[in-house]
Amino acid sequence: MKVSMIVLAFAAFAAFATTASAYAANSVDVNAGANDVQQVHQWAPVQSAQKIKTRAEVRQELVRAEKDGQLAALNKLYQGS
Repeated sequence: MKVSMIVLAFAAFAAFATTASAYAANSVDVNAGANDVQQVHQWAPVQSAQKIKTRAEVRQELVRAEKDGQLAALNKLYQGS
């Protein structure tokens, strides 16, 4: 009885591992076909991924956005006209 339970558990685990690896292989193939360069996706905490900007850097970005028309386009988009 115990041997049959162990064999059943092992068979279930083997079936799960085979299906999971097949799914992983298919998802990698789909992503590789969409991009010419294969990318490695790794999890990173949000805090370490963000760079904290100084007030001067934010002001420079604002001035650049005003000069190249980005702010006018955003104002028009959110204004609704």
